[in-house]
Amino acid sequence: MALPMVSLGSVIFHSLPIPHTSHFVPRFPCHCSLSSHPSSSHSLRCAERRYGNYSSERQFSVCVFLADVSVDIAVEEKRLPKGETWSVHKFGGTCVGNSSRIKNVADIIINDDSERKIVVVSAMSKVTDMMYDLIDKAQSRDESYVSALDVVLEKHSSTAYDLIAGEDLAAFLSQLHQDISDLKAMLQAIYIAGHATESFTEFVVGHGELWSAQMLSLVIKKQGIDCKWMDAREVLIVKPTRSDRVDPDYLESERRLEKWYSLNPSDVIVATGFIASTPQNIPTTLKRDGSDFSAAIMGALFKARQVTIWTDVDGVYSADPRKVADAVILKTLSYQEAWEMSYFGANVLHPRTITPVIQYGIPIIIRNIFNLSSSGTMICHPSIIDDEDKLISKNYVKGFATIDNVALVNVEGTGMAGVPGTASAIFSAVKEVGANVIMISQASSEHSVCFAVPEKEVKAVAEVLQSLFHGALDAGRLSQVAILPNCSILAAVGQKMASTPGVSATLFEALAKANINVRAVAQGCSEYNITIVVKREDSIKALRAVHSRFYLSRTTIAMGIIGPGLIGSTLIDQLSDQAAVLKDDLNIDLRVMGIMGSKLMLLDDDKGINLEKWRELREEKGEVANLEKFVQNVHGNHFIPNTVLVDCTADSVIASNYESWLCKGIHVITPNKKANSGPLDEYLKLRALQRQSYTHYFYEATVGAGLPIISTLRGLLETGDRILQIEGIFSGTLSYIFNNFKDGRLFSEVVAEAKDAGYTEPDPRDDLSGTDVARKVIILARESGLKLELCDIPVENLVPEPLRGSTSAQEFMQQLPKFDEELAEKLKDAESGGEVLRYVGVVDVRNRKGVVELRRYKKDDPFAQVSGSDNIIAFTTTRYKTQPLIVRGPGAGAQVTAAGIFSDILRLASYLGAPS
Repeated sequence: MALPMVSLGSVIFHSLPIPHTSHFVPRFPCHCSLSSHPSSSHSLRCAERRYGNYSSERQFSVCVFLADVSVDIAVEEKRLPKGETWSVHKFGGTCVGNSSRIKNVADIIINDDSERKIVVVSAMSKVTDMMYDLIDKAQSRDESYVSALDVVLEKHSSTAYDLIAGEDLAAFLSQLHQDISDLKAMLQAIYIAGHATESFTEFVVGHGELWSAQMLSLVIKKQGIDCKWMDAREVLIVKPTRSDRVDPDYLESERRLEKWYSLNPSDVIVATGFIASTPQNIPTTLKRDGSDFSAAIMGALFKARQVTIWTDVDGVYSADPRKVADAVILKTLSYQEAWEMSYFGANVLHPRTITPVIQYGIPIIIRNIFNLSSSGTMICHPSIIDDEDKLISKNYVKGFATIDNVALVNVEGTGMAGVPGTASAIFSAVKEVGANVIMISQASSEHSVCFAVPEKEVKAVAEVLQSLFHGALDAGRLSQVAILPNCSILAAVGQKMASTPGVSATLFEALAKANINVRAVAQGCSEYNITIVVKREDSIKALRAVHSRFYLSRTTIAMGIIGPGLIGSTLIDQLSDQAAVLKDDLNIDLRVMGIMGSKLMLLDDDKGINLEKWRELREEKGEVANLEKFVQNVHGNHFIPNTVLVDCTADSVIASNYESWLCKGIHVITPNKKANSGPLDEYLKLRALQRQSYTHYFYEATVGAGLPIISTLRGLLETGDRILQIEGIFSGTLSYIFNNFKDGRLFSEVVAEAKDAGYTEPDPRDDLSGTDVARKVIILARESGLKLELCDIPVENLVPEPLRGSTSAQEFMQQLPKFDEELAEKLKDAESGGEVLRYVGVVDVRNRKGVVELRRYKKDDPFAQVSGSDNIIAFTTTRYKTQPLIVRGPGAGAQVTAAGIFSDILRLASYLGAPS
């Protein structure tokens, strides 16, 4: 088969051709010479250079050209003015993705008020991937590379027709077709050989930048502005250090830049990003994310005032906004902070991008080309950072980033302690298998070394360490080489973390409150970064928890409401009314993820249910109630770190789940008395969980509806007071009945009145039996330290014994008047003595007992002066012995009970990090 022949000037080579174009003619030592070149007035030299073996039988050689940078220049050289008159703008592929966007870029450059501008551009969106795909197809001997190259041609030619016209269009299209023709010949040779060297690959993929830079420069020139375009391969010289990295040669690049500018003086220069040359003038690239790197290098070469990276986001976020919906744009970042966040996966810049500008203190600004009103994020020296960031800086942590899909490797054993070289041996072995160590943690005891590597590399790491330490493991000097898969790394970054006490404590407290276990920790002595390792499944939850704790977002709580009856629906309405106030004033975002009744439940995703329309939504989208599915939906949302279930029922079955919910890290709030007044051992388990973890169990509304009874009792005990007795009217229903049972009125008449007014349960016997009061008494007794069961509380039942078995509430109400006489006698006796009747519960702490009964009080006693459905509770303590501490107020009704629950919800939010 004949080798492909490419004609370059007057010389014909059997080769893989590098195109003879005006935008890149590399220079090599001569083997032959030409007297002139069509695109230049100075002499050219050419050389033959081998690009690599394409088969065992033949080598392909290429002859390429470059204008000699050392030639004499006929015209007077114009020196490059460096300094703050220059600003650098970099536009990524999305920014130049089509003709309208290229026009938009041109407008931004034209309207920029900098005296001089250098514009670094990427290839059009997806073009670099298309060029790599061409190489892959040709190497695989897939003939579709030809049609794929035609697609590349069509994309750029159609864009050129939209942007430019006349001689400029003709010249560009001529060059474009020549480039495509040369690429086609090169790809054909690769197709034949079945292999492409790295040099050829990088030459091919760099064409997208050449075309986009030429088109943009022509659009700017079209507006009457002098603009030159630069093939960065003529200027940027880099030294490859490994397959995925190059280091700029600044001295040689500066020398070439001076020469280039002397031939192409202009105040507006459009330069190619991503591509460069080696010291041997071989085309290369700056690898992935190289366009940003190009812009930073240009900023350093020109000593520019600033480098602006134009992208499709408003700036650098405090956390990944895809994971933390309330992440905020950071106005400023120090170079170190940006580097740390970049390393840990934040969508900022590649870490190496920052390096060229640090020496000269050149700020990098990240801006959104689609939102020019946003000022973006400035990355600069700390001394430049002004007051814009005070709100965030005062919290010391600037932002958070995560790395997923990592594994922990733990090498431990007593034989490691005090043995020099163990760590060196470990990491030398890891290096041999090419694994990247992301973080290292070692205790001062030297008993173990723990480090994280990408999960895809952990198998090789484990095998090499098992082999290396085989003898030590068999001898018992090392106990294990353990692998912990399925991990994620979370990093907290902030320059002001340094030497600031309490940052780590706050971080770990936030994780503990979200019920997240930390597997490993690392912190450098610079204190710019605290790195922790958590389970992968906890990654997003952990990120949101710590982000919220440092006030970078609202305290967000996922909520499930069980029992949307009178109290539950009232609570939902209250939450709906206050939602905006809570977000704006208190930074609390309560998202109701589920509402479950006895038959239907309504579920939603991370945005939460629209509480204004929940009733209609339940009718439209409600599904059969399933407690397990309901809890999973509310708690399983990893985008929200905190979960609370609010039980507004009186159901003992629901209450029996509290312990398991608390163990899962779900907070519980309830007015349901069944759990706290049920079996003593179950109550003690709940209280132990409450004390030993950051999972909260609040039940203020179980005793006094909206009155602060439980919190008052705890306040007394926690401050060292001793409870002697608690006495109170605990039932709003019975308070109303006995406040109106006077002046000769019949008891049955008053009960009927209370029922009609909605004060009683549907069956008034539930109130008159005294069981509800007894439950409240047992709750207070247990809170006071008494270990009593409900059956230990004697209760005076106001339901006449013959009526306790009535088949219905209606039958009971019909028969009740027959039993008015007994209570009428008690009322008469009390009134004759200047007293009133009150149904009360008493906790006698001194005698370790409780009672529920009907008692008589003098008319000047506080218990005699309550009205309506008010509750009153008197605390007799060692401090309040002669004058008891009294809490009084409405003790019944959906509004006050719901308000009590709401108060517990806000208390939970304050415990989780909201302002108090």
